[in-house]
Amino acid sequence: MSANPGHDDRSLLHHADFLKLWTGQTVSAFGTQITILAVPIVAAVALKVSPLEFGLLATIEFLPVVLLSLPAGVWVDRLRRRPILIWGDAGRAITLLTIPIAFALNVLTIWQLYAVVFVNGCLTVFFDVAYQSYLPSIVARDQLVDGNAKLELTRGASQRLGPGLAGLLIAILMAPFAIVIDAISYAVSAAFVSWIRRPEPSPEPHDPSTGARPSIREEIAVGLRFVAGDRVLRALALTVALGYLFGTIADSILILFLVTERQFSPALIGLAVTLGSIGVITGALVTSRLTRVIGVGPMIVIAAVAEGLSWLPVAIAPDSLLFVGLATTIVALSFFGMAWNVNAMSLRQAITPAGMRGRMNATMRFVSWGTIPVGYTVGGFLGGVIGLHNTIWVGAIGSVISFVPVALSPIWLIREMPDPVGEPTS
Repeated sequence: MSANPGHDDRSLLHHADFLKLWTGQTVSAFGTQITILAVPIVAAVALKVSPLEFGLLATIEFLPVVLLSLPAGVWVDRLRRRPILIWGDAGRAITLLTIPIAFALNVLTIWQLYAVVFVNGCLTVFFDVAYQSYLPSIVARDQLVDGNAKLELTRGASQRLGPGLAGLLIAILMAPFAIVIDAISYAVSAAFVSWIRRPEPSPEPHDPSTGARPSIREEIAVGLRFVAGDRVLRALALTVALGYLFGTIADSILILFLVTERQFSPALIGLAVTLGSIGVITGALVTSRLTRVIGVGPMIVIAAVAEGLSWLPVAIAPDSLLFVGLATTIVALSFFGMAWNVNAMSLRQAITPAGMRGRMNATMRFVSWGTIPVGYTVGGFLGGVIGLHNTIWVGAIGSVISFVPVALSPIWLIREMPDPVGEPTS
């Protein structure tokens, strides 16, 4: 099967290298849910840290996204992606194993947890940027939607179903020792990626005759200009940034609103979140088919509009129907978020030259994720000033306008995956 543009009738379910990538990602995605839940539990229960120390844990974990996303894009473009994936998985497995070892020796401290989450965060930044850039190296351009749909199914299902499985394992094994399973999952993922046989093209070497190699800062600037100068990529970045900003404003105080003002039990909230898996699974199953019928661009715009409207049910629902509104919001966000992620990611991968994919993905990640801390800060502030329910309304109304950048772009006109644009120069 060629990784070059062209049609191939064989399903990705018969594509050996894709199955290795997908299997590794599935195992590690579910394993990651253990650590997401276990590390805070270790800090709170085993180490009995203060609220300030506990809050710093999440802050330190997020720092690599801000500090390393753009430089990571440069290095991902300079190097082959598969070794980055393998070493990223192996490194995370090793660092996570230090937690149960230190706990067993009674020497675990909050400082070690800070170090582990920071190092893992750094490795995750490099892994994610390389991962998003690697798929076009092993599947054909017209298989990107199908491939991303399957990978998104794993990611979405792990987020919906993983916490419950993680909680059960933590209850059985204790939080520090449950982390061993996540470490094993990263090792399994590294093994599957290492077994991929399709050769990955080497990055274009720097030609000394053109002068000194551009600095990392100069190459970051090239990536930023590439995204900002392309109408399609710019529209995708702005829509994601707006969606994350306003969605986070609503999400930041949602549970506080449900628990303190509407007396929802944790079990009821958990049920609503679990129902979200309906949207994830359905979205993964039908997105590829809908895209073939509707077209890539129209599907992206429709998904952006619908995802923007998805916060309205929980905002508008009366108390008697609040659970229905909450479940509807979660299912809609899951379904249309899946449709958006699959098609937007595939389009980005298709139109970006191989040598720019790392910087493109890093720039998109930086722009979109950079709005998350802003959203949490604004949501918390507004919650105290105008009230929790009104803050959800602010997030819901703001989310409605997030589709505007893609609606005003040429994305509407794109029916099939286009060829990459020209590679920019420094």
